[in-house]
Parts: sequence; C-alpha cells; structure tokens
Amino acid sequence: MVVLGSREQLCIHDQVSQLHGKTQTNACHALCKKRTKRYCAHFSRVTEFVKNNSSLGDDPIDIEDLVNLGRSSGPCPYYLSRELHKAVDILFAPYNYLIDRGNRKSLSIDWNDSILIFDEAHNLEGLCADAASFDLPSGLLTACISEAKNCIDLSITRRDMSSDESCNPDNFAILRALLLKLEKRIAEVPIESRELGFTKAGPYMYELLAELNITQETATMLMNIIDKACVLLEEDGNTSESGGLNKANGFVCKLETMGDILRLIFRDNSTAHAQYYRLHVQEVEASAKDAFRGKTSRTLSWWCFNPGIAMEEFSRLGVGSIILTSGTLSPLDSFAEELKLEFPVRLENPHVISGSHIWAGVAPVGPSGYSFNSSYRNRGSVEYKLELGNAIVNFARIVPDGLLVFFPSYYLMEQCIDCWKTNGQKKLTNSNTVWERMCKFKSPVVEPRQASLFSLAIEDYTTKLKEATTSGAIFFAVCRGKVSEGLDFADHAGRAVVITGLPFAAMTEPKVRLKREYLDQQAHPKKINSNGLTGEEWYSQQASRAVNQAVGRVIRHQHDYGAIILCDERFTYSNRQSQISLWIQPHLKCYSKFGDVVYTLTRFFRDGGTRGPTKLELARKDYQEDLKVSESHLLGKFHLNKTLVHQATPIYPAFSLETASSVRQIKQEKDSGKLREIVPANRSHLTPDKHLLDSSVICSSDLNLRKRTLILSSNQNIDGLDGDTGGLIAPCSSKKPSLLITGPNQSNHYEKFEKQLKNLVKSEHLQVTETVGTQIPQESVEVLVGDESFAQKKSLANKNWEHLQKDVVFQNVPHNDEKKGSAFLSQVREKLNDAEYKEFVNFMKALKSKTMKIGHVLQSIARLFSFPDRISLLHGYHIFDYNVFVTVIYLPFLLVML
Repeated sequence: MVVLGSREQLCIHDQVSQLHGKTQTNACHALCKKRTKRYCAHFSRVTEFVKNNSSLGDDPIDIEDLVNLGRSSGPCPYYLSRELHKAVDILFAPYNYLIDRGNRKSLSIDWNDSILIFDEAHNLEGLCADAASFDLPSGLLTACISEAKNCIDLSITRRDMSSDESCNPDNFAILRALLLKLEKRIAEVPIESRELGFTKAGPYMYELLAELNITQETATMLMNIIDKACVLLEEDGNTSESGGLNKANGFVCKLETMGDILRLIFRDNSTAHAQYYRLHVQEVEASAKDAFRGKTSRTLSWWCFNPGIAMEEFSRLGVGSIILTSGTLSPLDSFAEELKLEFPVRLENPHVISGSHIWAGVAPVGPSGYSFNSSYRNRGSVEYKLELGNAIVNFARIVPDGLLVFFPSYYLMEQCIDCWKTNGQKKLTNSNTVWERMCKFKSPVVEPRQASLFSLAIEDYTTKLKEATTSGAIFFAVCRGKVSEGLDFADHAGRAVVITGLPFAAMTEPKVRLKREYLDQQAHPKKINSNGLTGEEWYSQQASRAVNQAVGRVIRHQHDYGAIILCDERFTYSNRQSQISLWIQPHLKCYSKFGDVVYTLTRFFRDGGTRGPTKLELARKDYQEDLKVSESHLLGKFHLNKTLVHQATPIYPAFSLETASSVRQIKQEKDSGKLREIVPANRSHLTPDKHLLDSSVICSSDLNLRKRTLILSSNQNIDGLDGDTGGLIAPCSSKKPSLLITGPNQSNHYEKFEKQLKNLVKSEHLQVTETVGTQIPQESVEVLVGDESFAQKKSLANKNWEHLQKDVVFQNVPHNDEKKGSAFLSQVREKLNDAEYKEFVNFMKALKSKTMKIGHVLQSIARLFSFPDRISLLHGYHIFDYNVFVTVIYLPFLLVML
C-alpha cells in the first residue's frame, strides 16, 4: 500500500521544493533531464533504491514515510511513490488524480478489473462537473496575450545570440494574434441584461472558435505552440543570471491554462460531449487590477452539467467496481442519475449509536413565538435576527462544552452577529446585548472567510473549550464551509449543532440557474415514465445535503452523544424531513413551542445522553455513588486536526449536590404524605403572536418528553424539589438517573383506592371532606427572552393553588359535585383537541371497566395536562388526591358522560 502525493508534499530538492504549482512541476521536469548540468541527484537514486528494497510497499507507506526515506537514503519521494504504485495492491490518492484526464494518464495504471473507492463522495458530483468545465476571465486572457508577446521577444533574442531556431517567433506571433481576436470577439458578444448574461448551447463554442480559424485541425498545432511557449517562459522565469534556479521568482505560466482549455474543448477529437455544456458570457464590475481596461470585465465560461462524463470514462477503461461512501449521499436514486451509473448494490446504514444518545428536534418558533424562517424574504428582518439570537442564548446555556451554529451563508452570519452586538440598533437602558448574553455562557469563535485564517480559528476554539470562566465555546460557521466539511467534533468538541436555515444557493447565480434549466430540459421527455431529476429537485437536494453534512460534525462514535437542533419552520414539512439523513429521521421531533424544546433538551443533557429507567422501581442504590461521573463516559478524544485534547465536563454543583440531597431526603423521610403530583412536561409560559398560534405547523402528535416523573406512595414526602431552577439549565454532562420512585405500599394503596371507588359509585349520597392547605412542590424551566427570564419561579401552580384555597374547599357539599364536575369537564373539552379528549374519555371508561388501574390513569391524565396552558387542570382541582379525584372528576364523569 502506498499514498500518492503532490510535489509540494514530497519534493526534497533544496530549490525546487521552494516553488509551487506548475512552476514547480516544470522545474522538476527540467532537472530530471539527464543531459542538464543541474541533474537532480534524488531522481537518479530511485531505480536503484527500488531494486535493492524489493519488499518496499508490503507494509503501508504514507507521505511522511516517503519523505523520511528520501531524506535518509536519498531517493526522490515523489518518483519513489510513482514506482511503488505500479506494484502495490492498494493505492491512496486525491480525487483529481483519477478524475482529471491528464493526471490519470500520468499514473500508468492498469485499470482493468480494478476497484475504485471514493470516500466522502457527496462532493463527487460537483468535482466531476468542475473538472470538465472552465472559466476564462478577461484578466487571464490579457495575461496570456502578454506572455505571447514575451515569447516573441525571447525567441528573437535566443535566435540572435545562439542561432537557436527551436522556437520560431512567427509561431508565437500567430498565437498572440489569435488571442487578440478571441478577446475582441468576447467583447462583442451582445449582453442585454447583466444579470442574465449571454447564454448559448454547448456546441456554440465551436462556432465561436471557428470564426477565429480554430478548429479540430488547427487546434492541435496551436496547443503545440502553447507548450513550447510555456517551456520558454518557465526556463526564463526560473533561471537567474548566475544560471541557477531563481527561488524568489514565483512565476506561473498563464498560457498553460489556455492549453488546458483547448484540450478540454477538443477532447478525443470529438464534439459529442458539447451537448452536456452551456456557453455563458458574464459581465461584472472590473476588479482594481483590470480597471485600466474599462469599468466592466467579461468572463467566457463553458460549464459541464453532466458529471457522469467523468464516471463513464471509468467504464470504458474497464474498471471492475466503483464504490461511493459518505454519510450524505441520499437520496441515492437522484445521485445515481446524476453520475449516469446504475449502482445496483446500495446500502444505507443506521448510526452506531443508540436512540438515547441523540436528541433531534425542529424549533419552528423562538422564545417569544416569532417564526424561524431564513428565506431571502425574512432573513433581513431585525425581529428574526434577535429571535434567533435569543434562542441561541438559551442553547448556549443548556448545551455543555462545544456548540456549533451553522448559517446558510457568510453574509447572513455576519449580519446576525452585527445585529446581536447592537440589539438591532435598539437603545435599551440597563440591558445587555444578545451577543453579551451569549458570551456569559460560551466563548464565541467565528469561521473566517479567508482559508489562511482557518487554522487559527480552530486553535482559538480549542483553547476556549478549556476555559474555566465559561461552560465551553460556540463556533459560528457556514454550511459548505471548512467547518462543515471535514472536521471531527467528537465528544466535548461538539455536544450540539444548530442549523439556522436551509443553505440554498443563490437562485439568480448564472451557473445555478443554467443547471436547473438543463435538468428540466433533460427530465421533460422522461416525465411520463421515468425518475428524471428536475431542476427544482436538484436545487432542494443540494441544500439538504449541505445541512446533512453540517449535522454530521457531531456524534462521531458509538459512545458519543449530542443534539441536533433545526431552527427553521420549513424543516417541519414532510418533504423536507424526508431529505434529512436516514439515521436522524426516526429521532426527529417537531416542537410547536420553544419551551418544549428547552425542556426536553435540558432533560437530555441532564441525563448525559443516556436514557433513565424504563419501568417503575424503587432505586435502593447509593445515589451519591450514582452521581459520580465516569471518566470513561465523559472523556473522549478530540479530532480537530489532532489539536484538541481531553477535557472532562465538570459536574455542575447546583445540580448534582441538590439532587443528591433531595434523594437522600426522600429515603430518610417516613410515611408522611399523599400522592402529590407528576411534574408537567413544560413550565415555560410563552406569549406568541396570535397569527403564529393560528398558523398550522406539522408537529409530532405525541411529544415524547422525557419528563421527570415522581410517583410517590401516600406515606412519602418530597423535599428540596422547589430549589434553585438554575441547576435545571446549567450545563452538565454527568449521567443522572431519572427518579421513578414507588413506595413499597403502592400496590395496597391502589387496591384500597379501587375499593373506595367501588363503594363511592354505589353510594347515593357522598360525604367527602378535604381541606386544602399544603404547598405543591414544583420545578420550572427558564426560557430567556430578551434580557429577562420569563420562567415563573413562583409558578402558575402556586397561583392556582392560592385561588383553590380561597374558593375550592370541599366540606360536605355533595350537591355541588355534578356542577363542579361539569365545569371541570367543560374546561377539559376546551383545552384538549378532539383526539386528546377522546383519549381522556377512554381513560375514564377504562377505569370504570377496570381495564386500567388508577395509578396508570393518573399518569395518563398528567401527560395530557402537562402543558403550560393546561397546568390549571392539574393543580386547580388537585386531582392527585384520590378523594378529590373521585368527587370532582370520576363520579361527575359517570353522571355527565355515561
């Protein structure tokens, strides 16, 4: 096995290694000619070294190994890899070594029955199309004309000084004249609309060049002239006055690009491939360096819209199998259609993690109920940006360690950050900006546009992850950017990823517009009986693949866990969800209220990404021992260019200690209380706009909220549950068991309850006395909106309870039973939808028919009532006291409903 690399990676020549690109390639070729005085000593040792080390290649050899061999033993690492690849069984190489025709031919590989494996193949479609396309801007054409003029002067000088006639200046003069005509012809192309440009079908390229007398017959001669010009210019550019290589001269021959363009157009001496192309001339504002030529600049483009051209060549070469691997290839049908290969064997695997290690949800609205929609029409709104910022503040507080936030574009990311730093230019006294509130919880890092600054951003993120002053770091990045494509944010480097919108390409961008038109034309004759990919389908799938690629940065191994948060209402649509990665779809839920997102996300991270007990049982373990954090569970390797280090998430004191004390209190207390309450799924109270409440959102009918359910026997009491609510939101990745506790007398209690119910149903006159005067324990979830907490620390349950103390005291008032029961049922009918009310009725019928025990009925009712607008149904009637339950709900239900 051997790895192929470029000269920039492998060259060890003192001078050539200082050069780059095609300049380095040509300098290497010059030094490898045996008759030159500066013959490369490293190149001459390759053959002998391979001969004396016949076992070389039996063990894997990577780029570092090749360079070390070259420095220690002398052979050129670049040409050594070229010799070894002829004999090894497995060869690793970059995409362009296989896709680019020139690179592929230089490998001299026997392709017959070979197996090609393309990893991260979601980029293959674009790479194949780009490799078969070109752009010729006016600046490049001008540079080629200038180089042709230099060739004329150099060839005349050489002929006069040394009688060297190998380079004829007349040929270079012809080349320059043709380039001048091409420049003039492009400038004469009529462009009526700068936005639309000038577009023709692919074969029009041959008509345009024929006007310049460039045809299949003359193109070969022209390409030979260009090759000689490149050699002449590079020899002059790389040679100093002393005769050595000029290391300081970074000369790159532009004419070589023109030669590649001609080879692409006249490939295989055929014009058949032109049907898959579109010719486009675009006019843009001239750059600073081209401003002297006019206010505008033009670019001639020949774009290939059939990436299958490159893949079909492998079939002609006799390749046995082609394997594409990636986590974001789906939908596979359209991907295969694009590449023009059938792929009869297809496999979509689930993720290696269990369902308890992933939280995936759609948040269509923000903390104040404003809809999330990053479409072009909405993204400029200050309200949208501030709502998104407030949501991210909540996520930064809940999610431990690393948080990744992806935007559709650099422009939108920069606009949002600017808005958060100024609160949308709103002057608010004594109020922190959204950005300042984010920084309280996590240190921010922003992905730079410049590729040269990216490594510094990664180092900054790594450093901030370890800062003790915050709960981690937040990385603002862009879909299709460097962060989203290749990095591994495992374990604490990425506990959650937030997608702020769908990264659609600009619809007016010429290449995107023409690609859609091309696909629509190709699909039109197939629409009746085929699955031809339309332009709209391709456009939508490209955005979804970018989302899937960004989402894949987290949850990187079997023991990892994390959250995926989709903040755009368009993710609630079924067609959009169907394009999400298959491994995410079973776990994806839609939450109509932001409070539900906060609650369930908080519970997920409090459980450390693991699911609590699945059945009712009294835990008799040492809870203090359970609260210890397993080092093997918390520590993991970071994989950000091998720069991230181990880091354990600290246990948040307000959470772990209070929980432990509460549990110990439960264990120590003796029989002293009645069944109190099941904690509602959500205690957050939002005030969304009315039009948002009326809008229809496709949501899961059963939000599987992992509620902390406390089921206590009548002789148990809970103390400490009404503590500091900050611990609920505080980041903590320790594994904490859910508290599902039932007392040892629970079964007898239910039997006694059912017996009482039976007697009460038979009785014609009920005497029930119940005085209400005990505080209900509660917990709340804080949802930050603006700079204030809208969590009701003195929850709505307290207010209802105080009202109940004044007005709802049952003291021997049997004649009011039916009236009170009817009022309660009316409220139930009003609060529940039709399906939920039918479910409620079925619970009561099941209780009457004894097919369901009272404990299960109470839990089921709690699930239906555990939403902010229904809490009054739980607390206002204190239904978990069985006497009140029978008096106010069960018997009136029999009288009214049955």
